Amino acid sequence: MFDEISSRYDLLNRLLSLGLDLSWRREISRFLSHKPGQRLLDLATGTADVLLTLANHPHIQKGVGVDLADQMLAVGKAKIRKRRLGHRLSLQHGDIQHLPFSDESFDVVTIAFGIRNVPEPQKVLKGMFRVLKKEGRALILEFSLPANRWVRFFHLFYLRNIVPAVGFIFSGRCAAYRYLNQTIEDFPFGEAFCQMMRETGFQQVKAHPLTFGIATIYEGDK
Repeated sequence: MFDEISSRYDLLNRLLSLGLDLSWRREISRFLSHKPGQRLLDLATGTADVLLTLANHPHIQKGVGVDLADQMLAVGKAKIRKRRLGHRLSLQHGDIQHLPFSDESFDVVTIAFGIRNVPEPQKVLKGMFRVLKKEGRALILEFSLPANRWVRFFHLFYLRNIVPAVGFIFSGRCAAYRYLNQTIEDFPFGEAFCQMMRETGFQQVKAHPLTFGIATIYEGDK
């Protein structure tokens, strides 16, 4: 599904979020630790937006992105080449439920808008915990639902009606964008997701709502 929309993925992200997806990804950098020379792993990296955003942070030295969608990775690789960051950033095909990395390999592991798409999110959290170094940090950016009932009402109307229509107009793939609201509504968020992280072993788990709670950054340390 993601391969089919890869050529329009970035455009539709910007359009459907009114550009907020860019600021949400930049917000991740606020929660990075101050340890210099960090090695970053980005899961469900897609077109590498998170890697490219965090590469600007002074404490990120190297970054690796993993995704199953080869066409999405191709777009990401082209963006990395354009930015001339191939010496610092790399992308590879892989299943984030079965990470091909040694224990305690990374200082920080991120995933943006991806964990709700996997059959077993707990398995992804366990993999993140395994590959993190001691005192390493997981940062998860994911959609959530606003607490305010009126904001939630209009947000759900937008997700259920406007997003699929616009997605179809620009990509010809209505199903991909109808799938979006279904996964957002079904996936645990807020304290429920924080508890999932704690059960995995993460400590000092915090949820940082963004834009009235439309999205949330979850932070947890090993």
